[in-house]
Amino acid sequence: MCKLVLIDDNPIDHYIMRSMLHNNDACQQATYTFDGNMILEFMEENKADKSLLPDVIFLDLTMPDFSGWEFLERFEKLKGNLDKPVELYVMTSSVRESDRERSSKYDCVNSFLSKPLSRQVLDHICEHPAA
Repeated sequence: MCKLVLIDDNPIDHYIMRSMLHNNDACQQATYTFDGNMILEFMEENKADKSLLPDVIFLDLTMPDFSGWEFLERFEKLKGNLDKPVELYVMTSSVRESDRERSSKYDCVNSFLSKPLSRQVLDHICEHPAA
């Protein structure tokens, strides 16, 4: 079973993800949040407990207060200390090539995905997490 976290400031994107995950046997546990900092703190506190860590994180880049870029900076440092591989997908409505290029410089980023995410892509990611 895939544990998924969606970090996005748009409630509509939360709704879309919930709808796509409805009846998805591969991903029966999902967390939806506007607060990437909270997720980082949780992972830091639980870095040695595989059962609590997510398998997959979907991250929006453009958010108020704590941006996806800030999340990437901290996650890049934290990832090596986690007792489990965690896949991170940048999921954004940005069409700027500079965002794609910038995100590719982070080793922790598995892929740059454009919104809206297709059900096929989501199913594939949930069915084949690294963990």
